[in-house]
Amino acid sequence: MNTSRDMTTQTDRNDMIGEQVLLRIFIGESDKFKHIPLYEALVELFRTEGFAGATVLRGVAGFGAHSMHRTDRLLRLSSDLPMVLEVVDHKDRVEAVLPRVEEMMDGGMITMESVSVWRYAKKREA
Repeated sequence: MNTSRDMTTQTDRNDMIGEQVLLRIFIGESDKFKHIPLYEALVELFRTEGFAGATVLRGVAGFGAHSMHRTDRLLRLSSDLPMVLEVVDHKDRVEAVLPRVEEMMDGGMITMESVSVWRYAKKREA
C-alpha cells in the first residue's frame, strides 16, 4: 500500500480530522514475529505504510482466549502481559493492511470501531 503521506505537513494532518477507524490489536508481550516482539514489528509495519500513528499499551493484568490470567504482581511472574496496539486512520488504509497484520499474528484479537478525530497536531515549536 504505502501511499505517500507526510504527517508533519498541515495538509496531511488535516486529512485525519473527522470520521476515522480505531484498530485495536490485543496480543501477549511474549508474542514474536521473526524473532522480534510482535508489537515492535506491528509498529514498524504501520510506520512504513505511512499510518498517522500507533500506540502500544502494556496491561497490568488480563486474560484471553486461553483464559490464562496474566498479572504484573509478585515480581512479574508473568512474562506474557497483555499488550494492546492502537492505530487510528482512514478505514481503507486499515482494511488494506489487515491481511498482513493477521499473517504476523498467532492468536490474539483484532477489533475495529468508528471514531471521530477532533484534533491531530504536532507539538508547537518553541
